[in-house]
Amino acid sequence: MSKSTIKSTVMGKAYEYACIIVIDELLKKIRPLEIVKNNSLNIAHDRYNEIDKNIQNDMLKSATAGIEAIILMEPKIVEDGKDKLTISLQPDNVAKNGDIRDVLIIRRSIEWEIGISVKHNHAALKHSRLSNKLDFGNVWFGINCSENYFNEIKPIFNQLKLYKKTNKLWAEIQDKFEKIYMPILNAFKKEFDSLYAKHQKKITEKLILYLLGSNGKDYYKMIHHKNNKTKIQPFNLLGTLNQAASKKKPSILFGKTPLPTKIIELTVKENSKTTLELTMNNGWAISFRIHNAATKVETSLKFDIQLLGQPSDLFYKDVDW
Repeated sequence: MSKSTIKSTVMGKAYEYACIIVIDELLKKIRPLEIVKNNSLNIAHDRYNEIDKNIQNDMLKSATAGIEAIILMEPKIVEDGKDKLTISLQPDNVAKNGDIRDVLIIRRSIEWEIGISVKHNHAALKHSRLSNKLDFGNVWFGINCSENYFNEIKPIFNQLKLYKKTNKLWAEIQDKFEKIYMPILNAFKKEFDSLYAKHQKKITEKLILYLLGSNGKDYYKMIHHKNNKTKIQPFNLLGTLNQAASKKKPSILFGKTPLPTKIIELTVKENSKTTLELTMNNGWAISFRIHNAATKVETSLKFDIQLLGQPSDLFYKDVDW
């Protein structure tokens, strides 16, 4: 794991703990509060204590701005004040099953919860890998990739196995873009186009649900930025966020997030040997950049997936701190 990846992980976990501190401070005087003691909380606490006090203070300011804004969007957090509110940090392994929510706020008495995906200077979508065994169609859409796809990529990944056995570095591979990246990217594109031709709307909707990491759950993304701003972006794909409490409506209102229903085109980015760009209706656009995630050759490649476009009316709020 690179130094930048380690630092990013530490900062992300520290920011999660800052959110727990802020939620506790804001809500403990309003209603009974339970913070679940688990390994995720312990790790986040340790990472928070590793960072500089000035960074801690910035994180607390950022988290306060973000959580206060979410409370205005979710009055069920503070209504009534008699039943218990449970706060929990989810373990990292739940993300493997498609749930990228980090912080859960739960009222068991009314069977209600919301989740927050906490990011520290990071707004990428869920990443994914390709290998000769990983079936992206099944994972993303619940539809298996064809035998032709696996037959096409098998020789390339077999070559990567040989490279790995000899501890070869990516920097040592000549023409890796032409011999590895582009053939895999082209095979992926061909299979993606084929799946879409057969299943249409199911592909577009499932893709967004998978990449946004909802796993059947709406959530808020809260992003800490260095420019003294916290960005709050609700992904209300199923319409379960922003609900009124028994006696109070949300002070900040937003609608259901529109999903795409068709693909306009999937093309190789101009002058690129690593990136595909996907354009869909309703304003959605996504880039898929294939890359090696390590110095030494591995038997899989990783997608860095970014949101290039989103519906023009997709709600977000930047809060200064």
